[in-house]
Amino acid sequence: MAGSKLAVVGAGSVGTSLAYAALIRGSASNIALFDVNAPKAEAEALDLAHGSQFAAASATVTGGGDIAVTEGADVVVITAGAKQNPGQSRLDLAGTNVRILEQLMPPLLERAPDAVYVLVTNPCDVLTVAAQRISGLPVERIFSSGTVLDTSRLRWLLARRAGVSVTSVHASMVGEHGDTEFPLWSGATIGPVPIRDWTDGGERIFTPEYLAATAKEVVQAAYKVIAGKGATNYAIGLSGARIVEALLRDDNAVLPVSTVLSGLHGISGVALSLPSVVGRGGVHRVLETPMDDGEMAALRHSADTLRATMDALGV
Repeated sequence: MAGSKLAVVGAGSVGTSLAYAALIRGSASNIALFDVNAPKAEAEALDLAHGSQFAAASATVTGGGDIAVTEGADVVVITAGAKQNPGQSRLDLAGTNVRILEQLMPPLLERAPDAVYVLVTNPCDVLTVAAQRISGLPVERIFSSGTVLDTSRLRWLLARRAGVSVTSVHASMVGEHGDTEFPLWSGATIGPVPIRDWTDGGERIFTPEYLAATAKEVVQAAYKVIAGKGATNYAIGLSGARIVEALLRDDNAVLPVSTVLSGLHGISGVALSLPSVVGRGGVHRVLETPMDDGEMAALRHSADTLRATMDALGV
C-alpha cells in the first residue's frame, strides 16, 4: 500500500516468511526488518530486495541490527522470541519471551509511537497482556495474531472434506492460541448451510465424531509441522501479512485476533481470540459472538488456563 511502512521485529523463520509474504502480496510500500543479529537481518533484507522487481507492487526493503530501521512504522509486527521446540507447548515459552518484550517495547515505542503493534511470538495471548502493560498502549493498538492461522487450518480441513472452496467455509477457532482453543461449531456454515446439516449423497458428513477429530487436528497442527521441519513459518507469514493489510488498507475485516478483554462474556484482563473488526488504527471492536453453553464453558476454560500462567509469571 502506497506510503505505508511495516516493521518486522525478528529475522528468524517467522519474521522473514512474514516479510516475504508482505512483499509479494504488496501489503506495504516499505518493509523494514530488524534483528539483534545484524548480519542476518541485513542479508535477509538484501535477499528480499533482490526479488522486489517481481512483487505485486513496488516496495522498498531495508534491514539491520539498528532498531532505528523501525522509525515511523505504521505497523510493527513482533516475531522475536525463543523458538518453540518439538514437544514444547507455547506456554512453556512464556517466561523467556516476556523478558524479551520488556527489553524490546520501550525502544520500539520511541521510534514508532503511533504504530499498531501485532504480536506473533508465542505464547501470543500471554505476551499480548504483557506488552500492553509494558507499553501502556490502548488495547486496540496492541494485539496478537491469535487464532487467525488456526481458523485458516480449520477452514482448509472442512473445505477439503466438503469439496468446496475454502472461501465458502465460515468457521472460526477461538480462545487461547494453544491447547485450549476450540471451534465455534454452533455458528459454522458452508455458504448459508449450517456445518452439521451439510450433506453429500444425502448423508450428513460432518458427524460429531468427525468434528471432534477435526478440532483435535487443528489444535495439534503446529506440533506436527514442528516435529517434521522444526518450525511453522509459511502459513503464519501469510496470515500475518493478511492482518497487516487489514490495518493498512482499513479493511474492517473480521478476523479472530487476540485482544485484552474487558468484561466481554464476563472475562477481563486476559487476551483471547474472538472475531474482531480490524482496520486502520487497530481493533475497532470485538464482536459479541453467539456461543452455546459448551462453547462458553470452553472459552472460560481458555481464560482460566491463561490466567494461571500469567499469575505464575507475575504478568
